[in-house]
Amino acid sequence: MDIGIVLLLGLSLGVVFFIIQRAESRRRLFVAVIMLVVLELVRRYTWYRDVHAEALTALFFALLINFIFWLFIGRYNPVANSDDIRVLGLDD
Repeated sequence: MDIGIVLLLGLSLGVVFFIIQRAESRRRLFVAVIMLVVLELVRRYTWYRDVHAEALTALFFALLINFIFWLFIGRYNPVANSDDIRVLGLDD
C-alpha cells in the first residue's frame, strides 16, 4: 500500500466532504453536485492507477476525520445563513 496515494486521496476526499458539510443549507445541493464532479475525477484516478485498496482506506480516514470535526466543532458552530452574516465596520 502506497502511503503517498493514501494521503493524496484522503486529502482530496476530506476536502470534498468538508466543503459539503460546511456549505450553507440553501446551497448544499448545488455544492454537492459540483463536488460530484471532483469525486468522479477521484474515481477515475483510482481506476486508472488501480489503487482500490488505497482509495478505500483514504475514504475511511476522510469520513472519520470529517465526523470527528463535526462531533467536536461542527455541532456547536453551525453554518450561518448568508442573510445573518454581518461585516464589522459597515454602517448599514
